Amino acid sequence: MSASWIDYAGYQGCVALENADARVVLGPHVGGRVIEYAWRGENALWLNPEHNGVTVEPGQRTPLLFPSGGRFDIGPELILPKRPELWVGPWEAAITGPSAARMTSAPSPTVGVQLTRDFSLAAEGSHLACTQTVRNVSDRSTRCNYWARTFGRGHGIAVVPLTPELSRFPHQYVMYVPGSGIDVRPEDPAIRVRDGFLEVFDTPAYPKLGIDSYAGWFAYLMPNDLLFIKRFPTYPDRVYIEAAGLTISLWYYQDVVCELEPIGPGETLEPGATAAFTEEWWVVPFAFPERRDALDLARLAEAAQEAMAG
Repeated sequence: MSASWIDYAGYQGCVALENADARVVLGPHVGGRVIEYAWRGENALWLNPEHNGVTVEPGQRTPLLFPSGGRFDIGPELILPKRPELWVGPWEAAITGPSAARMTSAPSPTVGVQLTRDFSLAAEGSHLACTQTVRNVSDRSTRCNYWARTFGRGHGIAVVPLTPELSRFPHQYVMYVPGSGIDVRPEDPAIRVRDGFLEVFDTPAYPKLGIDSYAGWFAYLMPNDLLFIKRFPTYPDRVYIEAAGLTISLWYYQDVVCELEPIGPGETLEPGATAAFTEEWWVVPFAFPERRDALDLARLAEAAQEAMAG
């Protein structure tokens, strides 16, 4: 395993974490992103090639206000002010271990916080630990939550284990609809609840979905025969402060990408205080089904559990 400085996607000074099976490339140039998460050379992330090498100057409006790759953020989505220093500004990168690195943002004057992101790749396999720490650098109390915004490659199938005994939604998920509405009883032919899982096997009518599962993991199967797994802590006894009290959001965009979004509970931070949230990633080989609506859920869950146990 190794950590090194490389050039990647038009950017100089990226950090590569590598072992015999996987490579992670971190890009500090536009918001502290993961720009490659690859299993034996096959990237599980969607990275927009039109943005290669592009950076954002203060006040500049470009397509990179919507950066691609492995993005992270803070919420709540509908309340926090704009925070370009965190989202598209330049970050500082440092190698912190044999296969570990850290990226650090500039402080955000609008939110009053500074973010660090720590990444550690296992000695073998694809296990990547991603920890975001938020520090209140202002002189006032602030409230926020963790919000991952990772772009998986498009045309995939999302599988979320459900916890119906804890759900507040009639169908165990909601769909965001035009006009800032949230449909709590959605019906869509691309989405179904089957064998204890929410399964999204095609592009729904509206892209943004919200789930309040407390199982602590979900998976996304891509047509390149890679299964992207995310594991993260959940807290049934804490308050989740996104609009619908979500632990997970999925965003399907025209079969181009699927945004994979673990969401953390609300954190109230006094000046100088910090809060951290860790999500873990795996990517493993798994055959994409010949028919999108015929996925073997039991076998996928078994493969995910084996990856997380190993």
